[in-house]
Amino acid sequence: MIVDLIEKLKLQVGITDEQAQKAVEVIKDFVKEKFPMFSGAIDDAFKKYAPGNKDDFMP
Repeated sequence: MIVDLIEKLKLQVGITDEQAQKAVEVIKDFVKEKFPMFSGAIDDAFKKYAPGNKDDFMP
C-alpha cells in the first residue's frame, strides 16, 4: 500500500524515490496531527505496509 503510493507519486509527479518517501512521511504526520485519536492506528498501518514488509496485502 505505501509502496504503491510512493510509486504513484514518483510516476505522476515526477519526483525521486527519496522525495516520494519524504512526501509520504509529511502526509502521515499531517493526518496524525489532524486526527490525533488515530495516531496509534496510523503508525501501525505505516509500519505494517512500509516498503519491504512482506505482510502487505496489496499485490
